[in-house]
Amino acid sequence: MPLPDPELKVDEVLPPQVNPIAAKLAASKDPADRATARILAKYLDELLSIPGTNFKIGLDPILALIPGVGDTVASGAGVIILLDALRSGVSIPVFLRMALNMGINFLIGLVPGLGAAGSAFFKSNSRNLALLTTWQAGHKDKVKRSTLRFYGGLAILLAMIVLLIVIGWLFYAWIFYSLLRSAAGALGIQA
Repeated sequence: MPLPDPELKVDEVLPPQVNPIAAKLAASKDPADRATARILAKYLDELLSIPGTNFKIGLDPILALIPGVGDTVASGAGVIILLDALRSGVSIPVFLRMALNMGINFLIGLVPGLGAAGSAFFKSNSRNLALLTTWQAGHKDKVKRSTLRFYGGLAILLAMIVLLIVIGWLFYAWIFYSLLRSAAGALGIQA
């Protein structure tokens, strides 16, 4: 039986391996780089570069490949960015815009197969981080104006959807009425 190596220390604890992205953000002198929201947005939306392109994906679209569960976990992590926004004192319309970004990303991720790709392109966490950092930098009026335009565009989109639904219903009602009239005419019933 070989003798143990006298240089070997059995009770020595090895330090954990440091994640290079987290280490870079933690070593930065800019306090915004150390913010939880920035780190989460980086991990969820821009962790890995696609080789040969400038496009980056994060854990959000990767987790979206697990139906339901992955989106819930990614959205749960994204809620921390919303909590950071509340601590920063963003206005209610801006907060609602950020929450709507999260909701849209969650709904996109629920689409089987295409949800992960949609989540990779929508990047709700990066959008929310941009809103938050712009707000924190003192450009509150700029964020309020862009939020007003966002809600205006959303209202126009909803009005278009309602209009299309009404037109569709009217079209189907006209077809149904025409069929009933034709059937009544064929049976000799006057309408």
